[in-house]
Amino acid sequence: MANGNSLTLTKRMADAYFTGTYKFLLVSSLPSEADFDAFDFRSDVTNEITGTGYTAGGVAVTPTVGAIDTTNDRTPVTFGNLLPGWTGSTLSAVGGWVYKVIGSAATDELVTFVDFGGTITSTASDFNVTFTAPLYVNG
Repeated sequence: MANGNSLTLTKRMADAYFTGTYKFLLVSSLPSEADFDAFDFRSDVTNEITGTGYTAGGVAVTPTVGAIDTTNDRTPVTFGNLLPGWTGSTLSAVGGWVYKVIGSAATDELVTFVDFGGTITSTASDFNVTFTAPLYVNG
């Protein structure tokens, strides 16, 4: 179990990191376990989708750092739902990456991957993303 000081530091680190601009981009296939180990930057993602109404790089998403969860020794970070994320779009995706915008594809930092659990398609309609689980920063 983490002590109170380390949880406070974890919360401060989460507060400091989750400032600035974040985006969510869509992909056509799931990353492999090796990809999860190797991918650090947006330039590592080579399967970003294309489609009507979709702009490369994705759309802005807002992170919110929650209160320290002392029972589980962690700090939750949630992301605002994209309702709609892409309007009037025709596209298909299996998931997407949340990343922190630093300045270029080679420096933008991948934060987490969201698996949709299958292919989601829109045809000349809104493509929405609802984030159902927080990202946890462990203490």
